[in-house]
Amino acid sequence: MSSFWSIWITVLTIVVIVGCFVLLRIVSKNNTGVEEGESMGHSFDGIEELNNPLPKWWSYLFYVTIVFGVIYLALYPGLGNFKGFLGWSSANQSIGTENGIAADSKAAVELATKEGRWVQYDQEVKRADEKFGPIFKAYAETPLDELVKNEEALKVGGRLFLQNCSQCHGSDARGSKGFPNLADGDWLWGGELAEIKTSIMNGRHGMMPPKGGLPIEDSEVKGLAEYITKLAGRDHDAALAAQGQGSFMKGCFACHGMDGSGNKLMGAPNLTNNIWLYGGSRGSIEQTIKNGRSGVMPAWKDVLGEEKVHVITAYVYSLSNK
Repeated sequence: MSSFWSIWITVLTIVVIVGCFVLLRIVSKNNTGVEEGESMGHSFDGIEELNNPLPKWWSYLFYVTIVFGVIYLALYPGLGNFKGFLGWSSANQSIGTENGIAADSKAAVELATKEGRWVQYDQEVKRADEKFGPIFKAYAETPLDELVKNEEALKVGGRLFLQNCSQCHGSDARGSKGFPNLADGDWLWGGELAEIKTSIMNGRHGMMPPKGGLPIEDSEVKGLAEYITKLAGRDHDAALAAQGQGSFMKGCFACHGMDGSGNKLMGAPNLTNNIWLYGGSRGSIEQTIKNGRSGVMPAWKDVLGEEKVHVITAYVYSLSNK
């Protein structure tokens, strides 16, 4: 922190503390010329104002709070660049002290900001890797088709899933609108062990442009939605669906297939199984056709590493393959 800001913060803090003390002293004195407990000469709606001071215990509590604030600021960092009489700094608080002796502030800051992460966090990760690293290594060396039969490995995979994947897919892995259900056996990019691992490792990006990038008019969207409803085996308007089939044949089949069963190589959904990522109502289907959709799953290989992804893969596979 620069000297200017250090001085500014210090002066401002002291002014506020002194101001609170002065204000408390002023309101503690009777400057009204009216005896305590006597009427102030004001009344409203039958309620008369009396000259009653703050309760003593309340006033004393304010004084104690001011004294506590002064002592705290003296002992710990808080006034600009002043480290406090205990020699602490914000970096020390993150790193801790060794044998009760605080580290030098500048050196601590340099260590704490190394590679943009706090040293304490790095140390905890290192200790965790030393403890659990051999376990994950053993799991990683086990073929996935064997790992899915290991109950302990699946429990570990479940905990990793809750920590890293549940924010999008839910704690029960059943997803929500825009986030796939991982327990229903329907897979946009393939549900084999190797395919699931590839999805987690490298991430996926599914993209459907508005109207599929095809020469489909707005007036055709309703019919096309009705045809897709028919493909899903739901009640539909036969005449309107017949019109929509013509729109589908303009090029939708290139991704979703002639029969609408999808294409896992492209992440194109199966339109015949009545499973909907963005909603299956006619309004939702029409919105998807008209505006397109873009879904992104981030890559986890650099976040978790292949060993942990290996275990999560076994867990995710087990959800739909009991």
